[in-house]
Amino acid sequence: MSEPNATPAPIEVPPFAVIPGAQVQHTLQGQEQQIMELIESTYHLHAVGESVNPPSYFLRFPDRPTARIIALPASIGGRARVDGIKWISSFPGNVQAGIPRASAVLILNDHDTGYPFACLESSIISATRTAAMAASAANRLSQGRRARPTRVGFFGTGLIARYIHTFLTATGWSFDEIGVHDVSADSATGFRSYLQDTPAATRITVHDSPEQLIRSSDLLVFATVAGRPHITDPAWFDHNPLVLHVSLRDLAPEILLASANIVDDIEHCLKADTSPHLAEQLTGNRDFLTGTLHDVTTGRAVLPHDRPVVFSPFGLGVLDLAVGKHVYDEAARTGQLNVIDGFFHELSRYG
Repeated sequence: MSEPNATPAPIEVPPFAVIPGAQVQHTLQGQEQQIMELIESTYHLHAVGESVNPPSYFLRFPDRPTARIIALPASIGGRARVDGIKWISSFPGNVQAGIPRASAVLILNDHDTGYPFACLESSIISATRTAAMAASAANRLSQGRRARPTRVGFFGTGLIARYIHTFLTATGWSFDEIGVHDVSADSATGFRSYLQDTPAATRITVHDSPEQLIRSSDLLVFATVAGRPHITDPAWFDHNPLVLHVSLRDLAPEILLASANIVDDIEHCLKADTSPHLAEQLTGNRDFLTGTLHDVTTGRAVLPHDRPVVFSPFGLGVLDLAVGKHVYDEAARTGQLNVIDGFFHELSRYG
């Protein structure tokens, strides 16, 4: 118990640091297992109320209907104790120009003062946390199935697909076959070349049609930029695959209604015309949801063997915060923070 007249601990404005993409990538490289465990612990903190994760805000443009910029504010407790926001853009037209579709920054705010103390390049952080949650879901949702998937299919072959493949192979997955499909033949060919150069290279097939890919895979990864469902036939999933529906808007509601559906957060996933949101609008209820990934992990949700299992993660801002704070802490520990001296200038209330 503190003394009645004890002087309160001084509060100082934290220094402000900038962490560029090369440093982010170097810090995270080879840490796939550690980051997957960090994502799982963050999901746990979120499930037990140790986070604040309001709805994302979508900035859209009448003159650029395919583009958007999304703000994901969040706060996380536990060891991280950090607030912040990810500001991530998606401009699909960039791909034709030869640059990535998505770009992002992450701002970390000090828990005690609210002052921003770091700005990190965040497209790598975003891809990393997306891949880590996909790998975690693949592990959790494949437990108890009759057989662990050995044939993976990637629908969409951009940066996210590459990161998910990296995380799967780095966390214990191996495959007899890898299937690839993309609406862009050049993208599919490029992804195949990447796969052939990896240590875990195996038989790789580029499929001409979505149906061929889906029917030949028992683990499916959807990582597209689709704005509305384009896969509509539930019969393509009659072999009951495990589906990582990372891009959220590929599957028609009828496919979800014939499946067991797992999400990361119910309220977040059932917004913004995602496939689960469309299923809710079609049925008028949420009975098609089996539960959250945390429900599966804790045994509150049991997966059936006679239906496809679809994981549709919205991707919570708290995950970006957890990974971003990990990168910041590693940079600080190794003395590699690029601090901007005097970034905050007006620090005297009366001049």
